[in-house]
Amino acid sequence: MRTDNRQPSEMRPVEIVIDYLMTAEGSALIKVGNTHVLCAATIEDSVPPFLRNSGKGWVTAEYSMLPRATAKRTPREVTKGRPSGRTHEIQRLIGRSVRSVVDMAALGERTVMIDCDVLQADGGTRTASVTGAFVALTLALRQLVRYGALKSMPLRDFIAATSVGVVGGVPMLDLCYDEDSRADVDMNVVMTGSGKFVEVQATAERGAFDDEQMTRLIALARVGVAQLIEIQKKVAKI
Repeated sequence: MRTDNRQPSEMRPVEIVIDYLMTAEGSALIKVGNTHVLCAATIEDSVPPFLRNSGKGWVTAEYSMLPRATAKRTPREVTKGRPSGRTHEIQRLIGRSVRSVVDMAALGERTVMIDCDVLQADGGTRTASVTGAFVALTLALRQLVRYGALKSMPLRDFIAATSVGVVGGVPMLDLCYDEDSRADVDMNVVMTGSGKFVEVQATAERGAFDDEQMTRLIALARVGVAQLIEIQKKVAKI
């Protein structure tokens, strides 16, 4: 049994609350165990300079963590004058992941900015952000369709992400912070609803891993992502 009495192949409880913000075109509060992330999508009628007059749109993301999202206060990055390397890495991951399932030509020359703010962190904030960002994006795009700005939803597939790892020699799904902090192997997996990989980030924290362990971790990730996508479909009525 694990820290929170789960089986190795068991996800933490997942809840997605849609339309959490009355001010955003699309928003979702995702709770994965004690990790809570608020995702909000904003639509702008412009694109970055490199896409101007191309007829194509853009989707990007920003990520931040509240100072007391963790047990010890983390100073706001704005006070340091720039985002940390970790923040850059995570928001680029979120952006890449969500863009992989969007038809940019069908989106047209507009940008969707997705803000992912961690309210409480207990491991897996980046994977929760990807999963929640897709829901927020979907809700925002649905508004464009509803008001006639788009003829149809410019989405090719679903996207969701989860973490897996080897802790004490045991492959596990959806690591909480306690497990992640002592994992032998840590992996984040982003997958589409059709079962294709968008990104796999795997690191041997305390010892190298072999083909068999890799295969078992990927199999666990598939289980977790499939469960997350079913939740996305249910809450967003996609």
